[in-house]
Amino acid sequence: MQTSAPGTPPAVDTDVILDPHLVRRRARLPLLALALGGFAIGTTEFATMGLLPLIAEDLDGTIPEAGHAITAYALGVVVGAPLLTTMAARMDRRTLLLILMAAFTVGNVLSALAPSLGWLVAARFVAGLPHGAFFGVGAVMGAHVAGPGRRGQAVATMMAGLTIANVVGVPLSTVLGQVFGWRVAFVAVGVLGALTLLALLRFLPGLPVRDGATVRAELGALRNGRLWVACAAGSIGFGGMFAVYSYVSPLLTEVTGLAEVTVPVVLALFGVGMTAGTLLGGKLADRSVARTVLLGFASTIVALVLIAVLAQWVVPGVLAIVLLGVTTQVLGLSLQAWLMDLSPSAPSLGAALCHSALNAGNAFGAWVGGLVIAGGLGYVAPAWVGAGLTVVGLVISAVVLGGAARRRTA
Repeated sequence: MQTSAPGTPPAVDTDVILDPHLVRRRARLPLLALALGGFAIGTTEFATMGLLPLIAEDLDGTIPEAGHAITAYALGVVVGAPLLTTMAARMDRRTLLLILMAAFTVGNVLSALAPSLGWLVAARFVAGLPHGAFFGVGAVMGAHVAGPGRRGQAVATMMAGLTIANVVGVPLSTVLGQVFGWRVAFVAVGVLGALTLLALLRFLPGLPVRDGATVRAELGALRNGRLWVACAAGSIGFGGMFAVYSYVSPLLTEVTGLAEVTVPVVLALFGVGMTAGTLLGGKLADRSVARTVLLGFASTIVALVLIAVLAQWVVPGVLAIVLLGVTTQVLGLSLQAWLMDLSPSAPSLGAALCHSALNAGNAFGAWVGGLVIAGGLGYVAPAWVGAGLTVVGLVISAVVLGGAARRRTA
């Protein structure tokens, strides 16, 4: 029987048999608090892209120079996810989540106050540091409060906050920035962070670390070669999606023929697809993580090929982009569950590494997509290249999962 620290909500006792309806009711508010954190993080991660011209003009820089703020945030995620999760191996999970959200809030307030591009880049790096660790530790907390057999759906609920941010948070923050200045958009994210902090403080139960959880044990999980291969598969496979998504605006305007004003609508529809994919992926992962990983890769390949073939027609092209939102979230959520399975002695680290891998894929995919466009191959070419990258991710994953299945049956 677990107990909470004085002054904290009582821990959910998963060591006794409870009515499943009671478990779901008790889990609802903690999961919503985690989802609010996902919404805040998803908003700040993508909002900068829509604010780059405003930032560059205000801070006397070029748009590519302002784009370093996006790179800095992604770098913060890649570095912070394993580093912070490992360093806090002995810390109560609730306490760690509160600290991570506080750091996220401070990073966004510092972004709003940045007097120069250099300071903004530094502030975005700080804001990115807690990102992966929050989702990693939050995944473990979500699985804890949801109870046995509902891990995938619990993680999906938290991740839904991130995907809904693409539907609501990012467009709203862009409008705020256009009307009141880009700094107000980051202030708004800071307010979301503060509200999340209050919700976590009020609704999360205490969750002491597992017996034997130490920094050495966390680092020991990194010696699992299959964990790193799975991370590489995720980075390469997700890089296929980002090869297209990074240049979706010129794809829609130059190839599909849509007016620039309609691009945010398509991106919002992409966010709807991501939300549907998160919910679907959670249910599928609870049935079989391995099959869902392979399904996620295969369906993403199909979506990328459809984009390449259908991009010149409005309705089919937009539907293919929405489908990409669905498939990549099925893939992303199942990858997170897989990495948690590959690090049973350090599940928070495994889940956090997923976000490091996906953000590495973000940078890699955008770079590869840019190369083929700069080479004069046009805006459809990244979809073909992206499909190729995702095929590589599928092959790597199939080999690793197939080997694990053979060892179990041997």
